[in-house]
Amino acid sequence: MPRPASATPNALRHPPWAIVAVIATALAGGALWLLGWAVGEIGEGEMRFPVDRAILLWLRGGVAHGVPPGPLWLTQAMLDVTALGGVTVLVLVTALVAGFLIASRHWLTLALVLAGTISGSAVVTLVKGLVGRVRPDVTDHLVQVYDASFPSGHAANSACVYLTLALLLLQITAGRGVRRYILAATMLLVSVIGISRVYLGVHWPSDVLAGWIFGSFWAVAWWALGAAIRLRVAGATPTRPE
Repeated sequence: MPRPASATPNALRHPPWAIVAVIATALAGGALWLLGWAVGEIGEGEMRFPVDRAILLWLRGGVAHGVPPGPLWLTQAMLDVTALGGVTVLVLVTALVAGFLIASRHWLTLALVLAGTISGSAVVTLVKGLVGRVRPDVTDHLVQVYDASFPSGHAANSACVYLTLALLLLQITAGRGVRRYILAATMLLVSVIGISRVYLGVHWPSDVLAGWIFGSFWAVAWWALGAAIRLRVAGATPTRPE
């Protein structure tokens, strides 16, 4: 007999409120950046936000091409952290999670994980090529970069991969404390990766903000698809949270 909607897991009836709050905050920040954009200028392959330049210069003590703040170990830590949002690490993490899902026979979650992460990365690559924004010119780049700046691939792809993995794993994970830990750890990881890109001088802050917004929406979209399929299979009807 199908379970009533009230008996379905809470994690399937609405996305985690923490993710909803993050998206709302990111959208508010994006609106402020767009307001600054309105008084800036847009050229071919170039988008200028006054606040972008101000933040990057602040991180260099107000001096163009200045040294990054903090001790040397902080710079090395940022280099290590930023690698967690690179293609190699993201592919490795996705492959390891896929292996776990295969071993535990979670076929639906496996299909959603692979489809969500691969398609998200493809969309980010497409948008970067279409926008063609140039990299920051007021700071030295502490890591090598080769492609366009907007949106931040590390911020967007890490949000797409890590948040999609986390939200889909929440649907098959028991225990409220465990689910909260997975979500909090993932949000912290994605946040630090994005911050590292600005610290290293390879992205404008608005690149990272756009990456966070896109990645968060992408993850929630795949969460919604997974939830809809599970609820349909269970014969339940989604209800609004109390």
